[in-house]
Amino acid sequence: MAELEFGLNSFGDVATDGGRVLSDAETLRLMVREAQLAESVGLDVFSVGEHYRDDMVDSATPVVLAAAAQATSTIRLGTSVTVLSTQDPVRLYQQFSTVDGISGGRAQLVLGRASAIESFPLFGYDIAEYEDIFEEKLDLFLRLMREDRVTWSGRYRTPLESVRLRPRMPEGGIPAWIGIGGSPDSVIRAARHGLPLMMAIIGGKPERFAGHAELYLRALARFGQPELPIGQHSLGLIAETDDEAKTEHWEYWQPVVTALSQERGFYPPTAERYAQEVATGALYVGSPETVAQKLAAIVRTNHLSRFDLKYDIRHLPVKARERSIRLFGERVVPRVHELIAEDPGDWRLTGRHTAQIVTARANAAQ
Repeated sequence: MAELEFGLNSFGDVATDGGRVLSDAETLRLMVREAQLAESVGLDVFSVGEHYRDDMVDSATPVVLAAAAQATSTIRLGTSVTVLSTQDPVRLYQQFSTVDGISGGRAQLVLGRASAIESFPLFGYDIAEYEDIFEEKLDLFLRLMREDRVTWSGRYRTPLESVRLRPRMPEGGIPAWIGIGGSPDSVIRAARHGLPLMMAIIGGKPERFAGHAELYLRALARFGQPELPIGQHSLGLIAETDDEAKTEHWEYWQPVVTALSQERGFYPPTAERYAQEVATGALYVGSPETVAQKLAAIVRTNHLSRFDLKYDIRHLPVKARERSIRLFGERVVPRVHELIAEDPGDWRLTGRHTAQIVTARANAAQ
């Protein structure tokens, strides 16, 4: 089992500084600086999404990751989602083999079908073929990563005849996860293809995904696959106190979710529902100790070996973003490792951090 890892997710949400909304270019440069900061505070992964909305600037993810690769040296660089359904797998391979080469082997991907569907009309795809397009493109992308030369034909792009792409990825490709939003079929797909599972949990009690994690582990065994990592992506904000974090996050979260509720037809947010999401739901908002306690519990319950925090939200001030990253890396993550070492539950102690804690405590007891 992979060691317990922690990362950051950015959707390229436009930030503010001193009340001024940053330009798109300023926000892009801010994201690169935040990747540097994430590395400096000891986080494992920095990921960027893929969206085509007015308030997000992450539409050219590989370019952002290549810039971050030049500004960092050790942190892994990936996607919080790549909308494979509206990408050309050949071009995607070339983009990420390039990022992997520039970064010295630090590139990875989370592949998804898309929860936001703006890319379908933008690139000329029929949303009615959502499922079939993804399955076909996933098959091609995995073959491109896993085979030296590929001959292939399908419905949604021109055939390939003994194609060998360059620049080359390492043998077997780069780490690629399947992102899911709750579909059991997607869980089975990840296991069948032998890919790690990333669960996007953005609302409701995150413990409800424990069944998906257990289904995945059973399916891996059924398909004869090795044990693979399970990750979780959720939203949050960390401040010195619970009240500070909740007050600031609500200020920026409420208008974003209100707009989404009008767009997608679900209930508008209320202060009461927000408080419930923070207390028992999928929002990781609070002081370092509060967030660490909540994270340790969900690591055990959902069998996680990776947790990614989406730290940005539209118009959140630059200083709040920086503070949240610093507290996450410097105080939350070490505390979670400590809590898991004290009480691993179903989580297996194989990570270097937890092993170091157990060893230190054993020595101290002698």
